[in-house]
Amino acid sequence: MAKFRLDEVDHQILDMLIDNTRVPFTDIAKKLLISAGTVHVRVKKMEDAGIIKGSSLTIDYKKLGYSFIAYVGIFLQNTSQTKFVLERINLLPYVTVAHVTTGKFNIFCKIRAKDTEHAKDIIFMLDDIDGVYRTETMISLEESLNDKKRLMHDIFREM
Repeated sequence: MAKFRLDEVDHQILDMLIDNTRVPFTDIAKKLLISAGTVHVRVKKMEDAGIIKGSSLTIDYKKLGYSFIAYVGIFLQNTSQTKFVLERINLLPYVTVAHVTTGKFNIFCKIRAKDTEHAKDIIFMLDDIDGVYRTETMISLEESLNDKKRLMHDIFREM
């Protein structure tokens, strides 16, 4: 598959969409002094190339009562149990991210909970999954960096 070539206009479109996925194409067009049709065509090309995959919104979980974040490293009895354990983890809505990893843990998860008591219950649920040997938990004190633009800007500088 050929590498898709992005130019500065594409970069600016992506920049605005990262800030707000719901920004109307007409607003982007006005800021970039191009037509809304051009914005639409460029976004469609980036979608077709797989550079843009859907869109998302950010939920403020603190406002919904889920301010406690922890990361749980999961050790498996056997790596052959990875798929089975991931299927069980997927049934727990409090696990918002799960990665199969190399190194210390077999699986690394991010959980959201109401408080420490709730987090303990979630960790116990993870511990109870067949195939989990043990877990190791790290509590997040603060999310200090969650930047969706820095890498994109660096990639554009390299082009």
